[in-house]
Amino acid sequence: MPYLKAVIKETLRLYPPTPLLLPRKSIEKSTLEGYEIQPGAIIHVNIWAIGRDSKIWENSEEFIPERFLNNNINFKGQDFELIPFGAGRRGCPGITLGVAIVELALSNLLYAFDWELPCGMKKEDIDTNGKPGIVMHKKIDLRLIPANHI
Repeated sequence: MPYLKAVIKETLRLYPPTPLLLPRKSIEKSTLEGYEIQPGAIIHVNIWAIGRDSKIWENSEEFIPERFLNNNINFKGQDFELIPFGAGRRGCPGITLGVAIVELALSNLLYAFDWELPCGMKKEDIDTNGKPGIVMHKKIDLRLIPANHI
């Protein structure tokens, strides 16, 4: 189960449910990494960019679930390098239920089926690019075929 949880974290790092968190409004003047933020400014947090930032993540564009195996980073909003569901009071209220459902569904699918790619397709042919929008959808849907056990 630890590896499955690491796969889910790595997936949410590279492909968060939405590329931008809900906008926030600053209430006072502040400075963040040399940038002055004026009161009343609308702030958008780009979690897609944070998840792919090479200053935070080694080999940031690669899918490496093992990076989470001996690592206490979680996506509950305390570790700002991984915030697919937001953070603080405005974080997603359904995070616990949502993550539990994803873990349960994915573990059952992996347990019940042997998965293979469609005829003639190689893993190098898989396109993981997303298309722009409010939520992250794949440009080309991934098709997996459950193998027959009979």
